[in-house]
Amino acid sequence: MLFKIIPNIATIIVLAVLIAVVALIITKLVNDKRMGKSSCGSGCAHCAMHGKCHKNTCR
Repeated sequence: MLFKIIPNIATIIVLAVLIAVVALIITKLVNDKRMGKSSCGSGCAHCAMHGKCHKNTCR
């Protein structure tokens, strides 16, 4: 069993790091959604959907 893991240790480490990063990104998005934050990252002043996409945060 160990003879299969040792040659692929770099791939396993990279995969673990990528999974951790994706999990952190998803957690951040879910928390922002719960707090009512917008995911677009900019103001609504010049947006074509001004006041329609998320009415509570656009002023």
